[in-house]
Amino acid sequence: MQIISTERIPIKLWATQIDAVAMQQVRNLANLPFAFRWVAIMPDAHTGYGMPIGGVLATREMVIPNAVGVDIGCGMAAVRTSLTKISQDELHEILAIIRSVIPVGFKHHPDAQPWDGFDRAPDIRIIQEELFSARHQLGTLGGGNHFIELQQGDDGFIWLMIHSGSRNFGLKAAREYHLQAKILSARGKISLPDSDLSYLPVDSAQGQEYLTAMNYCLDFARANRALMVERSLQAITAITGGVGTYSVNIHHNYAAVESHFGHEVLVHRKGATSARQGQAGIIPGSMGAHSYITEGLGNEESFQSSSHGAGRRMGRNEATRKLDLEVELQKMKGILHGMRSRRELEEAPGAYKDIDEVMEQQSDLVKVITRLWPLAVIKG
Repeated sequence: MQIISTERIPIKLWATQIDAVAMQQVRNLANLPFAFRWVAIMPDAHTGYGMPIGGVLATREMVIPNAVGVDIGCGMAAVRTSLTKISQDELHEILAIIRSVIPVGFKHHPDAQPWDGFDRAPDIRIIQEELFSARHQLGTLGGGNHFIELQQGDDGFIWLMIHSGSRNFGLKAAREYHLQAKILSARGKISLPDSDLSYLPVDSAQGQEYLTAMNYCLDFARANRALMVERSLQAITAITGGVGTYSVNIHHNYAAVESHFGHEVLVHRKGATSARQGQAGIIPGSMGAHSYITEGLGNEESFQSSSHGAGRRMGRNEATRKLDLEVELQKMKGILHGMRSRRELEEAPGAYKDIDEVMEQQSDLVKVITRLWPLAVIKG
């Protein structure tokens, strides 16, 4: 971990590879007057809106919508199954069933899905406007880097892993309250190094509304992953008889009130996960690399956080321009996947950092419990 002390507060950098734009975003964070103690940057860090993805920022009295991210509650679910082996034919059959019951990309369920959380939706305009759509989005994967994987663990078991978030709820809420933060900043003539860091006072009506909306998005995101896990396990059971024996379901885009160094602060984790002492975690690699089940070490230097994945080493457009399709396909030899064209190179293994190097860089934040190798993947 490297410490940079040239800004208002220090920067603690676990990343050894970070692009210049992301580094400037880190410096901007470190100069915010309400930033607490230091800024922690995880080894998977790369450029985001205002704050890098892979950043951890503790604040006092202020919340920054873009320090949570545009996919509020995006996160991971993983399940260890009772299976110790699985055939290629079984994988093909399971994937076919999963694709038939879990919509991907922009697709929704034709019928409303059950969740008791819909009955406790807060009376907030942006949430109420999305309720009808959300009833059809629950249990859907989405697009981009979201995925469903079947994996072989070094513990001898077959695992199921899912990466997804809060769908339109999170996107719409993030945009709405970032806009409100920009308006408030303009009215108050607040000088910011980047308008993407516009913030809301926690005790303001807008700040309280954002936090309420954010927490509801977190609930929806968790339920979204849980429903996909349930239906994927049903497919696994139908084909193999295997069942789930252990599960983890965590967020990596959120803010939470926590106690650190004797103070109550709001910890923003954008593309970072909580890693309290003994806490179970999930850190995925690319679809041609290992993923990890971890246990937090409770390191206060990172506000008890770790990375959320491998992290991009090149943007989506850059990946489709620069990566060689045949080379990337070779990296995924033996893995069932749907990559066929250059357009899909934006999620190829070469677009991501080396997950094993990322794990080595954060060995003081988490310890590895299980190492997982992808067998089959469905991309959003």
